[in-house]
Amino acid sequence: MSSYATEAKKKNPYSHTIKLPQTEFPLRADAARREKQFRHRCTDALYEWQLKNNRGPQFILHDGPPYANGDLHIGHFMNKVLKDIINRYQVMQGKRVVYIPGFDGHGLPIEQKALETLKGRDRDSLDPMEIRKLARNFALKAVARQTESFKEYAVMGDWTHPYMTLDPSYEANQLEIFKAMVEQGYIYRQNKPVYWSPSSRTALAEAELEYNEKHVSTSVYVKMQLTDESVARIGGAGKVSALVWTTTPWTLPANRAIAVHPDLEYVLIQVAENSESGSAGYQLLVGKDRLEAVSAMLPEGSTVAEVCMLNGKQLEGLSYSSAVSGKECPILLANYVTSDSGTGLVHSAPGHGQEDYDFGLANGIEIYAPVDDNGRFTSAAGVALAGMEVLGEGTRAVVAMLRDAGVLLHVQEFTHSYPYDWRTKKPIIQRATPQWFANVGSLKASASESLRDVKIFPEFGRRRLESFVAARSEWCISRQRVWGVPIPVFYNKSSGEPLLTAESISHVIGIIRERGTDAWWVLSTDDLLAPKYRSDGNTYVKGTDTMDVWFDSGSSWKLLEQVSERSEGAYADVYLEGTDQHRGWFQSSLLTSNAVRGVAPFRVLLTHGFTLDESRRKMS
Repeated sequence: MSSYATEAKKKNPYSHTIKLPQTEFPLRADAARREKQFRHRCTDALYEWQLKNNRGPQFILHDGPPYANGDLHIGHFMNKVLKDIINRYQVMQGKRVVYIPGFDGHGLPIEQKALETLKGRDRDSLDPMEIRKLARNFALKAVARQTESFKEYAVMGDWTHPYMTLDPSYEANQLEIFKAMVEQGYIYRQNKPVYWSPSSRTALAEAELEYNEKHVSTSVYVKMQLTDESVARIGGAGKVSALVWTTTPWTLPANRAIAVHPDLEYVLIQVAENSESGSAGYQLLVGKDRLEAVSAMLPEGSTVAEVCMLNGKQLEGLSYSSAVSGKECPILLANYVTSDSGTGLVHSAPGHGQEDYDFGLANGIEIYAPVDDNGRFTSAAGVALAGMEVLGEGTRAVVAMLRDAGVLLHVQEFTHSYPYDWRTKKPIIQRATPQWFANVGSLKASASESLRDVKIFPEFGRRRLESFVAARSEWCISRQRVWGVPIPVFYNKSSGEPLLTAESISHVIGIIRERGTDAWWVLSTDDLLAPKYRSDGNTYVKGTDTMDVWFDSGSSWKLLEQVSERSEGAYADVYLEGTDQHRGWFQSSLLTSNAVRGVAPFRVLLTHGFTLDESRRKMS
């Protein structure tokens, strides 16, 4: 040790001559430990204090409930901090801030995460209450973790009394909204095509879709052979076929008609393939504007000769044999047919698309969809196809059948934008099933009108929200899952007719307010039926569908009626969420509030973007 170090250890004889202040402040800040000592005073205690001591008007920032399906990410942090900045500013303005955090505790994301915790057990063997218990426990644990994380962000709010969509009181309030919509005629049931997720085995709303720009589909040009009588009507000879084009070959077993435009021109052509193919000539009916494109698909060396010209009206009422089923089907008129692509003749399967469905209804055509919940062909599609996944081996099998039957003119793969289930990240299909809907078409006008009194920042958010509302005519609110709020409907065991009245719903609401939605699965149908219907001479069974989680969270404005002090009505001063909520919570809240009260539930709508990494990729 140096002599200097030795001297330093000795007491400095001059230290007593220096006058220093005496303080209890520690030498180091030690922020990691000491921050926790101040957090309560700056958050929970401040929240209670400002409610009691501020003398200004009430200010309500209504919290959009995050899914309780995992831990928080950077997007949650940005959203909650932005809300906290607004709330603290309002406190400094002397206002009494009401901020009740929310949690979305139902739905498929939670059910799937809960089922993933099972090791080596057959999930399909679980009864509904086992699944519900797993999902509830998973959601409550996630809420507890998320709450602790949010509190570590030092966000001020009523963390002791959050609202959760799985609380019995919340579920009962949600059903009150549903009942009001039933009474006003907004709710109906129909067998029609919906977005169906084979990977989730449930119907989806449009807000639950995302689009994969790199999806690969198979398109086919198929010859539908006309009946002898139809051939004679248009002056054809030999084998005459209407040529259709589709990008969904798996829907061909459900083909029930061909649509043509009344004002388009069509041409009947004679095709002579080269002698090496060994095939006889045949005639095709195609749109005049598509003749050049179709001719390019014929085998090399083929010749084409025009037989006659026809307009769409002359084709109405012709019949043909559907290529897969062999069923005799009609050619009918439709204004949506164009000559921009395809052949000018459109294959129609009313059970597999909204436009086809509307066309089918207008012409009395069967709404037919031989596909099951797993996205596989049923036996109704034929023994050769039964059990095959329509988007995989089923498509390949249909193409092979067409080729073997000699009716496949051309096949090709192409990459395009296609809807996917936003949770499973797998492709969806359109499939007709009996579902419950909310009639958005009847709500559009009032919803758009109510937005005139709302300040929206940034302004493009107004156009975005209005365009999403305007584009919808209906909202599929039923889901084929068990973890959620049940649609409180009963079905007549003999006729299948639904029983859904104000009285039947009110009785169920009373039970759920006391016992929660588990009661729907635990109690018997008689216990759930209102007394009036227990002895009306009919036998009923309870439904098994649950509500879309957007209906769950979109009902949260009902909470405002419990906390608002405003004489002019309950509303939030601010809704603040990411731009993705124009399709989600903003829209569902706007629609349900307008259906019941005729007003928007918010006065100011703020949207923010997403946190991006250095490559501009979303981090949440």
